[in-house]
Amino acid sequence: MEKKGMLVPVVLALAASIIYWWVLTSKERALGAQHEHAVVLTAKYDLPARTIMNVDLVETVEMPRMYLEQDAYEVKSQSDIKLVTNLVTAIRIPKGNQITQSALVSLSPEAGLSVKVPPGYRGCVLPLDNDLLRLIKPGDRVDILVTFDAVMGDNRKEKVTATILQNVLVLGVGANLGQGLSSIQAKAKAASDAADQSFSEKSALSLALNPNEAQYLALSLKQGDVVVVVRGLGDVELHPMEIASFKRLIK
Repeated sequence: MEKKGMLVPVVLALAASIIYWWVLTSKERALGAQHEHAVVLTAKYDLPARTIMNVDLVETVEMPRMYLEQDAYEVKSQSDIKLVTNLVTAIRIPKGNQITQSALVSLSPEAGLSVKVPPGYRGCVLPLDNDLLRLIKPGDRVDILVTFDAVMGDNRKEKVTATILQNVLVLGVGANLGQGLSSIQAKAKAASDAADQSFSEKSALSLALNPNEAQYLALSLKQGDVVVVVRGLGDVELHPMEIASFKRLIK
């Protein structure tokens, strides 16, 4: 009985030692992990709000893990640097600050069309039928044609078609501004677009036009019927175009 009585304190002391050792080593591991170094993405320049991100705007910095922001972009391989491509800054990110997931949003209507408009141009929205929009993608080049009633020399009206704009850059199609999507996101977006289209036969095509071109497009929308034709990939040449009419066609 005396041996059993002595064995209990020994067992308890051993258990306490094991627990103490486990707690101590856990804290040591936690402290060691905090002092481990990690590589994160930081802003290479001052990045204003609504800046479209690319790899040239960021750089990698090594620092102790304890100084990492909670949602910082940690770089474990070279491909991780591309994770921010085509995302948009929701706030200003000063030079040298860590790039965080909460500071970026996807390239979508939430970011606004202005982030895609090239310097010196305007973002023009052109209503088009949904069936045609399914065949056009952001980054495509299109020509704009207008069909209207022209007054001829004998005061007779004749319907003609003129190409008023050539090699126009498409900025967006509906809510698609060219953002990169995973397969899951693409399926979800397709379902959302289908739901929207069920309530309307038209959607919008966003175009980059200079101020003069924007005026002519607005005038054409009031004057006649506007048609968009898609160019082949890489075709950016401008061609002299005569006005088309049935009279010239028959001749």
